Amino acid sequence: MVAGVMSFGISTAAFAQDGETEKGAATEQVDSASESTPAATIETGTPAADETAVEAEAPEELRYVIKDKFIEGGAEFMGIVVICLILGLAVSIERIITLNLATTNTKKLLAEVEDALNAGGVEAAKEVTRNKRGPVASIFTQGLMRYSEGIDMVEKSIISYGSVEMGRLEKGLVWISLFISLAPMLGFMGTVIGMIGAFDDIQAAGDISPTVVAGGIKVALLTTVGGLIVAVILQLFYNYCVSKVDSLVNSMEDASISLVDLLVHHNLTKK
Repeated sequence: MVAGVMSFGISTAAFAQDGETEKGAATEQVDSASESTPAATIETGTPAADETAVEAEAPEELRYVIKDKFIEGGAEFMGIVVICLILGLAVSIERIITLNLATTNTKKLLAEVEDALNAGGVEAAKEVTRNKRGPVASIFTQGLMRYSEGIDMVEKSIISYGSVEMGRLEKGLVWISLFISLAPMLGFMGTVIGMIGAFDDIQAAGDISPTVVAGGIKVALLTTVGGLIVAVILQLFYNYCVSKVDSLVNSMEDASISLVDLLVHHNLTKK
């Protein structure tokens, strides 16, 4: 009996161990199948295609959103705000191109003028400055034209003509400033008119409905947002133009002082 019980226990343990082994093998097969599924999905490329489609549709959605908001804000005010943006950008681009073309390498120009003075005198220096563009070269030309009247007249001529050139550099900036101020004002005007329309709708309905109030306020605020966006964009261009003008004016002043010193030295050397 003892031997039978022991043999029955050994066979039961062996059967349980075999069952656990088969269960573990089945579990490993399921895990391997689940791991192979994402790989197959990646190979087919379906998720990547979906992401590409979403990215392609994003710009289209943004364009339609901007279009819808523009229409909701009211064409009578949003259109004027857009016109301010277009005109302001046109003036800003023209000023940026003009100011960049007016930039001159003053050290190189002074060296060429000095070489011309030593080689051919004032007339040769005039030819050098006349063939150069920019306000600094124009000031040099005006100063050299007054050289025969004395150094004092050269200084006065440089100062007077420098003011003229500075006015030319600042030309158009007042229009950019106008559009910067005008765009938010038009936006605020649209906001006030939109609020008046909202209150008229409330009065006509005879009750304060959240739908009526929200719709009127939404239209009113869209014009304000449009005006502020235009003002921010044009303000960046305006500040760049002002900083460029200040840089050119400082360059003109430094170059004028150097030219006067150069002419004084040339006059003493000539004597």
